[in-house]
Amino acid sequence: MCSDVMTINSEETSLVVEVQILKYGRVQCFDVNRLTLQKGERVLVESEQGLSFGMVCTDPRPASVSQKPARKVIRVANDHDVERFGRNAELEKEVYGFCYTKIKERALPMCLVSVECLFDEHKIMVYFTAEGRVDFRELVKDLVQKFRTRIEMRQIGVRHQAKMVGGLGTCGRHLCCTSFLGGFAPVSIKMAKEQNLSLNPSKISGMCGRLMCCLAYEFDHYEKAKKDLPKVGKKVNTTHGLAKVIRQNIFREKLTVLLESGEEKEISYEEIVREKTPHKDNSNP
Repeated sequence: MCSDVMTINSEETSLVVEVQILKYGRVQCFDVNRLTLQKGERVLVESEQGLSFGMVCTDPRPASVSQKPARKVIRVANDHDVERFGRNAELEKEVYGFCYTKIKERALPMCLVSVECLFDEHKIMVYFTAEGRVDFRELVKDLVQKFRTRIEMRQIGVRHQAKMVGGLGTCGRHLCCTSFLGGFAPVSIKMAKEQNLSLNPSKISGMCGRLMCCLAYEFDHYEKAKKDLPKVGKKVNTTHGLAKVIRQNIFREKLTVLLESGEEKEISYEEIVREKTPHKDNSNP
């Protein structure tokens, strides 16, 4: 009976692999879809636009409940698929150059970011940024007349622009949004304050000019660690006497306090004298 249960569980457990979408270099997790895949293989996967060409980065592994992917690997790419991917890349360069020239000729108030030719070649997507609405109808006519396919214009924000263009962050690594982030989580200045970071915009802003996405990575840990700690500026009783908290160091589990004598002293959490909660006597008289 136990062996039967184990067999059922193993069949229900789906396998996943990480695939690098070669257009933008972003790594995403996909269901192997009962295919036999190895690291380094080129595959076709489901994407928001349809089919995308990618390369397997990891060997198959069991999917956890929290990381179960919604999209699947369609099939292993063949020589024809590889040839088509190269042909699409050349077409994207041609469309970009033509579109850039026409934008200049028509003096359109827009900045061309990228061009994407869908794998099945049924549509070309043009991504751009602009401060307001842009009348690009004549530009679309020029593109359709030249390339004889469906054209879709997409206006994107500065965060998506950085995601598509890519680059290196202040940490020296490739941008998180380009490498692995699927979407953009809300980021606030409170997160920087809670982590005692400099509030200088040049130090906490990414390439897009917005607050860095990585500010949210450790925020929950800081918030949880500081929950039961006295806030900066609060007076507390310590084994050294009454003191005022001036700094917190949650990693070393230390507080820097200012004693009544004017001396600054670094103390551990254990040196804080906690007020005892009065015990209620529920016994009947």
